[in-house]
Amino acid sequence: CSRRGVDPEAVLAEVRAATASAGPGPVDGPLPDLIQHILGHYHETHRAEVPRLLEMATRVETVHGDKPECPQGLAAHLARMGEELEMHMQKEEQVLFPMILAGRGAKAGMPISVMEEEHQDHGKNLERLRQLAHDFVPPECACNTWRALYLGLDELEQDLMDHIHLENNV
Repeated sequence: CSRRGVDPEAVLAEVRAATASAGPGPVDGPLPDLIQHILGHYHETHRAEVPRLLEMATRVETVHGDKPECPQGLAAHLARMGEELEMHMQKEEQVLFPMILAGRGAKAGMPISVMEEEHQDHGKNLERLRQLAHDFVPPECACNTWRALYLGLDELEQDLMDHIHLENNV
């Protein structure tokens, strides 16, 4: 948030306001509910979306690689990003979340600091993703796959930023 000039407290207030209309939610509920929300919404979504977007990025680079507007290197970056994200989620699922659920959250300082450092790396990866994909604005010559790719990347960026914010600040 600070790198983008956004007040984290304001973002949290917006998240809480948006979820308040739906009644009590994971942000306001007990930690097990929050963890289940992270697993069920964010982790499942990332695991489904990254491979789908990677397939589209590969197709766009293969078909349109001769065009100057083509996002060269996007598929490779997305593949690396997906691998790093998967390793990060596994650490949360196998180490951090079980510690918290077992009531050992006070001893989770080291895993939490590692996760926060990785969140910073994910933020840098998102910046590079946006750069490679020309701010997710497709050129006029873009086919439907290219347009869908950029739309999906924009959604992935927002979802991952929301995920990171939730874990870092709530």
